[in-house]
Amino acid sequence: MTIRVNGTEVSPPDDARVSLLDLLREHLHLTGTKKGCDQGACGACTVLLDGNRVLSCLTLAAQAEGSDVRTIEGLAGEGDDLHMLQQAFVEYDGLQCGYCTPGQICSAIAMADELRRGDPSYVTRDIAASPPPVTRAEIRERMSGNLCRCGAHNGIVEAIEHMLRETAA
Repeated sequence: MTIRVNGTEVSPPDDARVSLLDLLREHLHLTGTKKGCDQGACGACTVLLDGNRVLSCLTLAAQAEGSDVRTIEGLAGEGDDLHMLQQAFVEYDGLQCGYCTPGQICSAIAMADELRRGDPSYVTRDIAASPPPVTRAEIRERMSGNLCRCGAHNGIVEAIEHMLRETAA
């Protein structure tokens, strides 16, 4: 079996104990995904696994066999074209040091799909509403697993709001 990483088939590591994060960073040299706490508490290592957000530091590479993994490097378009959310992070100052940015962006992309599916969160007032109304509280709750130590939270929320508005149109 193989793992599809950003559209390219790769073999899983021989050692079943290798995390998805270490496969990406150490074996495939895709260093956009960051190693933050290595305990699943900060979200810096968030990637998309079959479209769902996962903490790659807590996911074994073997668990991704037969799956599609997208990292921050796999989101951009052709050439120098950034993904819409990457561009919004720049425009709305959703980054300062940039360390958490790849995980924030991957998490927000999956979060948008969760909203479209109608998945409720802890703060969703009307769980029968599909999709749930997008409020700042809703975005903040859904992104609470991704920490930013620089204080760029307002810019991150504004960038996500921009993406959600643009994709709803």
